Amino acid sequence: MSVEPMADGHSLMPLVPNKRNWRKTIARQKYLILMVITFVVWVIIFRYVPLWGWLMAFQDYKPWKSIADQQWVGLKQFIELFKDVDFYRSMRNTLAMSFLGLAFGFPIPIMLALLINEIKHPRFKRTVQTISYLPHFVSWVVIASIVFRVLSPLGIVNEVLIRLGIIDNAIAFMGEPAYFWWIVVFTDLWKEMGWNSIVYLAAMAGVSPELHEAAIIDGAGRFKRMWYVTIPGIMPTIVVLLVLSIGNIINIGFERQFLLRTASTRDVADVIDLYILNYGIGTGRFSFGTAAGVFKSVVSLSLLSIANWLSRRTTGYKVI
Repeated sequence: MSVEPMADGHSLMPLVPNKRNWRKTIARQKYLILMVITFVVWVIIFRYVPLWGWLMAFQDYKPWKSIADQQWVGLKQFIELFKDVDFYRSMRNTLAMSFLGLAFGFPIPIMLALLINEIKHPRFKRTVQTISYLPHFVSWVVIASIVFRVLSPLGIVNEVLIRLGIIDNAIAFMGEPAYFWWIVVFTDLWKEMGWNSIVYLAAMAGVSPELHEAAIIDGAGRFKRMWYVTIPGIMPTIVVLLVLSIGNIINIGFERQFLLRTASTRDVADVIDLYILNYGIGTGRFSFGTAAGVFKSVVSLSLLSIANWLSRRTTGYKVI
């Protein structure tokens, strides 16, 4: 067991813990370890084991042959991917909706959490929280049906706009490509902002009440306490979630776009995941679809690494 000597002849604590300390730590945290094991096994089975399938991206995969008997084609699938005009269209749509979602969908749950945290009446606070969480548990199929009805030419939005004199004739919002990205972004924001605010509310509960008391003594009102006490107190949580959100910019799924698109908005609705589904799995080009999936994963990992590095250099906080 090694120790670090000090200038006065004394020694610091052991740098390397011995086996007895490890055993004590494991015995003391055995229940936490047992809880984590299930999650670790799930991650290994569903996140790491399937990575062997990336081999398909470098093969001309045929389902009736084993993975070892496939024909190797090198980077052929990636070359075809980068030559496809539809791929770049899907990338454009993915990045546009992702950046809009990040610009509006990231700060608004923080604002909502700040406002909920300032509610003093317990029953009213619980009611607001419950109402804001409920859309998260509603299926996207139901949400899409509601959006189509609300934004239809006979829906409530057109009726209100006509009554207010803002428009003369009803607008077919769901059939206009110019509105599609905004509809997807704000529908997702309405559905998820209450659920996303839970993490920030939990972080706010950890802010020391003594800091708020000191701010009150100094004459700070509610908004100043939010700005100078609450927000700095949850800044590590904000930075970590921002880094993770940047890493997921290209990984936005396809449920919303698939359910909300129409024939006239297809060109602005197709995203990377829909592209993989339609041009890879849908046409039987499994190797081509795998190559697109590999590209998406590499870009996500690169963005996460860059965002994490920038966060560590600028704020001192990092994910890993």
